[in-house]
Amino acid sequence: MNEDSAPIASPGGKAAADPEGETSGSLVTYTVGLVFALALTGASFIVSQTHLLWAPGVPAGLAVLAIAQMGVHLVFFLHISTGPDNTNNVLALAFGVLIVTLIVVGSLWIMANLSANMLDPATIMKMQR
Repeated sequence: MNEDSAPIASPGGKAAADPEGETSGSLVTYTVGLVFALALTGASFIVSQTHLLWAPGVPAGLAVLAIAQMGVHLVFFLHISTGPDNTNNVLALAFGVLIVTLIVVGSLWIMANLSANMLDPATIMKMQR
């Protein structure tokens, strides 16, 4: 990166627009995001190590905290918003989620099918004799 393309900080603490027209976040934005991320991480450890939640509800509570953590990262660190200038970012994110979902669901489907069609160990042992 040469000196001409480096963003210049404005008096308000927010970085000025770079040549592509995008702005980076301010120190305050990153600090707030870090505080939220640390709070959610701490809450996850507390939920998993104490009896605050009913035992069968702990996985659901951790899933909610994980989704909130992803939201904090998307908004505060990746600057994904619903603004008209972020349409391509949101579409790329949605496509990535679709691909990951297809891979995970497809893998689970294949493993369930293999498990259902596999012989039990006793039958396999009888076949070897």
